[in-house]
Amino acid sequence: MPLTVQKLASRLTFRQLQVFKAVYDLRSYSQAGDLLGLTQPAVSSQIRQLEQGLNMPLFEYIGRRLHTTAAGERLIEAVRGIFTEVADLQTDLAALEGRVAGELRLVAVNTAQYVVPYLLRAFLDLNPEVQIKVTVVNRANAIERLSNNSDDLVIMGMVPEGRPLTSLPFLDNELVPVIPTGHPLSGRNKIPADEFLASQLLMRESGSGSRLALEVHCQAARLKRPEGMELGSNDAVKHAVLAGLGVAVLPRLSILSELHLGALEVADVQGFPLRRSWCLVYPANKHLTPSSRAFVDYIQQNIASFAQLIRRQNHQRPR
Repeated sequence: MPLTVQKLASRLTFRQLQVFKAVYDLRSYSQAGDLLGLTQPAVSSQIRQLEQGLNMPLFEYIGRRLHTTAAGERLIEAVRGIFTEVADLQTDLAALEGRVAGELRLVAVNTAQYVVPYLLRAFLDLNPEVQIKVTVVNRANAIERLSNNSDDLVIMGMVPEGRPLTSLPFLDNELVPVIPTGHPLSGRNKIPADEFLASQLLMRESGSGSRLALEVHCQAARLKRPEGMELGSNDAVKHAVLAGLGVAVLPRLSILSELHLGALEVADVQGFPLRRSWCLVYPANKHLTPSSRAFVDYIQQNIASFAQLIRRQNHQRPR
């Protein structure tokens, strides 16, 4: 006999649904327990009680892999809807009290990941009920996510032209020519750019914003950019420079520790540094959630203080 809504509601708890969603997303009882602060037996108990309440199995092991049954797939659809409604309720109740709450989904390109932590501390102090999720991608993926409207806000350097986007520049992004300490170019003044670029240039992968900035500069200055080793992140490029594999153009903010320790140097190269801006970007017709609107307002109101903070970081020295 099918369960009535009243009987079904009396058999289910939010905790069971929360545990179920964690197991579904992670495909692991133990990892779900780690996420929720529960032991694996406690997770198993919650799932067992949920299955008993529904009179249907939700998961099954085939070999060593955990799979979801048809009932589990249907339940996850309902659970996602339930938790979305709860999140909306939290946001609405906070708004009634003049507070900001809810989830804020930020995407940052690799170059911008070094500045994001400096943006969040004061914002979270002002809005402690906002839950922030930051995803780091390269520029090509950021553009794709903008097109799909996958996130609330995107932080990137070179904003694509010819698209209906709203862009708020908020901080300089200085791209500097980097060499390891003791390099033959070390200590020289006004190094010709083509000589620097020919010194085993290390580059980010195609689609990276920092690579595009360098390519645009080379095209405008009629510089030949030699083919060189490609690496998938700024950190990988930085460590390749440290290992003596070549030179690179990197965000200054990404190499502050190495500059302070004397492991890397900024070379005096003609036409450098390249100056771009980090921007907060979202589709022009996007309806901003209260948390994303609060973040946009916060960025607009604190542009000057961000610049001061980064300047202090640039001049900070180890004790």
